[in-house]
Amino acid sequence: MKRPPHVVLWKFCLCFGVVVLAPAAASASADSWPSKPIRFIVPYAPGGLPDTVARTLSQELTQRLGKSVVVDNRPGANGVVAAQALKSSSADGYTFLVTDGSMMSINPAIYKNLSYDPDRDFVPVVLAARSPLFLAVNARVPASSLQAFIGLAKSKPGALNYGSSGIGSTHHLSMEAMKSSLKLDIKHVPFRGSGQSVPALIGDQVQVVFAALPSLSGFVKSGQVKILGTNSLRRSKLAPEIPAISEVIPGYDFAVTVGVLAATGTPPAIVEKMANAVTEAVRRPEVISQFHTAGIEPVGGPSSDYSKAIRDEAARYAETIKTAHVVAE
Repeated sequence: MKRPPHVVLWKFCLCFGVVVLAPAAASASADSWPSKPIRFIVPYAPGGLPDTVARTLSQELTQRLGKSVVVDNRPGANGVVAAQALKSSSADGYTFLVTDGSMMSINPAIYKNLSYDPDRDFVPVVLAARSPLFLAVNARVPASSLQAFIGLAKSKPGALNYGSSGIGSTHHLSMEAMKSSLKLDIKHVPFRGSGQSVPALIGDQVQVVFAALPSLSGFVKSGQVKILGTNSLRRSKLAPEIPAISEVIPGYDFAVTVGVLAATGTPPAIVEKMANAVTEAVRRPEVISQFHTAGIEPVGGPSSDYSKAIRDEAARYAETIKTAHVVAE
C-alpha cells in the first residue's frame, strides 16, 4: 500500500536528522576534550623505550591538558595484549597506544596470524620520538671507523660475530640490512635484550652490536668500546660526530620510532588535538633534555607525517626480513 506523502517526508527528515546530528555530536565531543583522564597503553613492561616516552609525555600532558594522563603497561604476546586492550576500548579519544614501530612494521612481516591489523585497527596520531641505535665494536677489533670496519668484515668473512636483542628485533634487522647491502658475512648471536648483548660485547663473546647510546656511553669512556656509526637516516644530535650508516648505504634508516596511535573510529578532531599537544610537549626544553639523557630524539608533527613514516618503515623492514629469511622464534 502506498504511504501518504507526509509519512515518507517525516521518515526522510528523521533519517537526515540522524546523519546531520552524528557529526555535530562528534564535534561537540571534540570541543570538550579532554573532560576525563586519558590512558596511554604501553605494550611492554616499565623501563623500556616506549614506557620512557609515555611516562615523560604523561607528566607534560597532564599539566598541558588539565586532565590526568596515566600509563597502563600491558606487556605480552608481541604487543597483542596491548592491541586488544586498545581495540576493546571506546574510540572516544581517551585511550591511546604508545609503542615502538615493531608493532606496525616488524610484527606484520614476521607473524602470519596476528590478531590485529595495523591498517584496520589503528589510527596514527603522532610520531613522538626516535631513538637511534649505534654500531659499536669491542676495543680489540682493529677498526676505528665505519669504513675500516666494513673493510675488515669484507677481508675476513665469517670471522666476526654480532649480538642482537633477539631475532626480529630492530638491532637484528639493522645489521641484516647492513650485511645485505654491503655483502658482509657476520654471524648472528641473538640475546634477550641489550642487557645481555652489550655485556657480551664487553666480554668479547661477540665483536659487534647495535645498541642505544646510554647502554654504550660508559664503556666508550672507559675505552672498552668504539662507536662507529648510527642507524638513523642522518647523524644524530645525540652524537653528531658519529657518521650515519646512510652515508655509506643511501636511504638506510632503522632508528627505533615511538608513536601514539588511537583506535579506529576516534574523532579526527581529537586525533589532531592530541597530535598538536604531543608535538608541543616534545619541543619543550625540559622534555628534550629528558629525552636526550635517555638516548631519545623528539619528533612531533601532524598525523599524516606519522602515517607516511609507518608505511616507509614497514617497507624497509619487510624487504630486510625477506632478504635475510628471518623467521619468528
